[in-house]
Amino acid sequence: MGRENDSEITEFLISGLSEDPELQPILFGLFLSMYLVTVLGNLIIILANSSDSHLHTPMYFFLCNLSFIDICLSSTTVPKMLTNIQAQNKEISYRGCLTQVYFLMIFAGMDNFLLTVMAFDQFVAICHPLNCMVIMNPCLCGLLVLMSWFIIFWVSLLHLLVLTHLKFYTATQVFHYVCDLPHLLQVTHSDAHINNIILYILTALLAVFPVIGILFSYFQIITTLMRMSSTLGKYKIFSTCGSHICVVSLFYGTGLGVYLSSTLTHSSQKNMIVSVMYTVVTPMLNPFIHSLRNKDVKRALGRLLSQALSCP
Repeated sequence: MGRENDSEITEFLISGLSEDPELQPILFGLFLSMYLVTVLGNLIIILANSSDSHLHTPMYFFLCNLSFIDICLSSTTVPKMLTNIQAQNKEISYRGCLTQVYFLMIFAGMDNFLLTVMAFDQFVAICHPLNCMVIMNPCLCGLLVLMSWFIIFWVSLLHLLVLTHLKFYTATQVFHYVCDLPHLLQVTHSDAHINNIILYILTALLAVFPVIGILFSYFQIITTLMRMSSTLGKYKIFSTCGSHICVVSLFYGTGLGVYLSSTLTHSSQKNMIVSVMYTVVTPMLNPFIHSLRNKDVKRALGRLLSQALSCP
């Protein structure tokens, strides 16, 4: 693993997705394309929602925030990976690695919180339609987003501060394509018992409470749905919730896979494949899920495209 350096470690070695030289151009082209689609797709969602006054509602406010977070989440991992592939260099500085860990936790956590808040907004809109605009007023929406940022900022900072006390060998190799907290804890030669306890407790808390909130919201929605006699009303509810359910399933399915794969299997290749789904594929698919299943977004995108084509 290399020489031990108890004073200061300057860099890590990232193993990457594959060491096969013939696959590097393919991987570079694939992930560059996925990254560009992610950024472009989410930017279009943000522009469409911002330019259309009909979409200035709590649901689309949270959707814009989710698109912004998805761009940031993908930008935390993909550009560095592309740089390493292009330069055929596996190195990442110690500070750069810790920075990547920190922002990866922040943006993944914000995804988690925003999906929970969006589920609550769906619950209010469907179960309390007459009081929806009173309950989900702009102040509350902004406060929910700010609280999410505040919580995940301090949680991520706590992980980072505890992580800085760990010692690593010089040129420690991380068997992943990104600096991720669970994988750094696996390669330290310090006692990471406290780090693992903090990781499991906070991960459980930040996962359990949002999941409970989402399940409660959809339980109330289903209860309301069962009391409805109008087929058209039921269809509208399915249409409204369909996109969110797809995104929630994709996010928690891949997110759960990341932590289960890191704890239950020692296959670094399987871990990386699941992580790619979590940090790259999911942010890329979110704008397509929302735009293809939402008529309001499709109309806004059409108007945005018409304005762009009509400009001289």
